[in-house]
Amino acid sequence: MSFLKVEGLMVKVGEKTILEDVSFNLKRGENYVLFGPNGSGKTTLLNALMGVPSYEVARGKITFMGVDITGFPVDERAKLGISMGFQNPPEIRGLKFSSLLKLCAGKSEFDEEDQKLIEAFRLTEMLDRDVNVGFSGGERKRAEILQMLLLKPKLLLLDEPDSGVDVESLKLIASELQRYTESTGSSALIVTHKGDILEYVEAEHACVLLDGRTHCFSNPKRIFEQIKSLGYEECVTCQKRKAVGWRNG
Repeated sequence: MSFLKVEGLMVKVGEKTILEDVSFNLKRGENYVLFGPNGSGKTTLLNALMGVPSYEVARGKITFMGVDITGFPVDERAKLGISMGFQNPPEIRGLKFSSLLKLCAGKSEFDEEDQKLIEAFRLTEMLDRDVNVGFSGGERKRAEILQMLLLKPKLLLLDEPDSGVDVESLKLIASELQRYTESTGSSALIVTHKGDILEYVEAEHACVLLDGRTHCFSNPKRIFEQIKSLGYEECVTCQKRKAVGWRNG
């Protein structure tokens, strides 16, 4: 049984069709990478998987742990263990970062494990600040991933975690993400444009999203090298003859 199975997904925002035909399988306990140029629909796909209302699934099916969740609202998907990290985490004035983290952890006070995780993300000094107010780009991304891990999700949907962060923050985010997925058997679907995170995260499979469709099911680093040398269009043309893995995985 597939952990996450997406079949023939068509997604519309208003009257505009963004995704035409997206299909792939994710196995439990592995990290997956989704490449694509700007405007290709990567964020749209994550929002559709999370069940954000403005992203209409006009056709196709999403199955998570054997359950058809295509029509499930956001909260029901979250209860099943799906969590999403935003590309640009917003500021929330009037809400202390510590209060938000406690909500995520479902506790009135942090226990020793929570405190160690906060320290590992180097965010102890931010606890008394309003959420993301005055945070650097790296701090915002670290704070976002920390919130997700405190929720203890089974599936993490990550929208360009390597965008706008310094190298040290990226290494920290990647190492904690890797530790979490390995220790819990959870999976992550990582959207990336630049591919920098591949230097620090072990990922088994990848594909390219282009023109509303999924292409090039292969090894992440192999795909990334071809994208860098050929560009997205030529990479897809080349890889169509070599497609493996995900669609039948």
